[in-house]
Amino acid sequence: MVKFFIGLDLGQTSDYTAAAVLEQIFPEGEKSEAAYHIRHLERVRGIPYPEVCRKVAEIMQSPALAGNAALVVDQTGVGGPVVDLLRSSGLKLIAVSIHGGDKVTHEGDNFRVPKRDLAAVLQVLFQSTRLKISKKLPLAAVLQAELLNFRVKIDPVTAHDSYSAWREQDHDDLVLAVALAARYGQQP
Repeated sequence: MVKFFIGLDLGQTSDYTAAAVLEQIFPEGEKSEAAYHIRHLERVRGIPYPEVCRKVAEIMQSPALAGNAALVVDQTGVGGPVVDLLRSSGLKLIAVSIHGGDKVTHEGDNFRVPKRDLAAVLQVLFQSTRLKISKKLPLAAVLQAELLNFRVKIDPVTAHDSYSAWREQDHDDLVLAVALAARYGQQP
């Protein structure tokens, strides 16, 4: 049984690429739902994708995670070729294309997931106090700021929803990395 979930949000060259490692914890003696403790946050910018792949492989091979972690990668935008690169390096992963629709579909280890589902899993985990962010993590304050700036926008003409940072200069890379990991951890 996998105990750790790693979310990887791949950014364009000028954007951040972010990784989040979540540990899934089931309280002993209780029939309650899993909690998630964020154990590691990392983000980089301006690093070539082969180097990103090397860093991810390093994380996956760390003693605590080796054979005990699922890697969930955003393949939206630039992610497709990077997913291919990660797979060709021998990493097993779940690839997720984020879209604005309302249905989850998948073929093998390739998923199409609405952004609203990613936002919803975080909302449920926070409301039930099952997602824990240690203040000792160097990027904890950055993640908290991203969470506070992450908003739903409703188009007044179409009534379609979209999810992103409140202002364009704000980032949501850590939020998406955490959401990717948490959503996969929450799957039955």
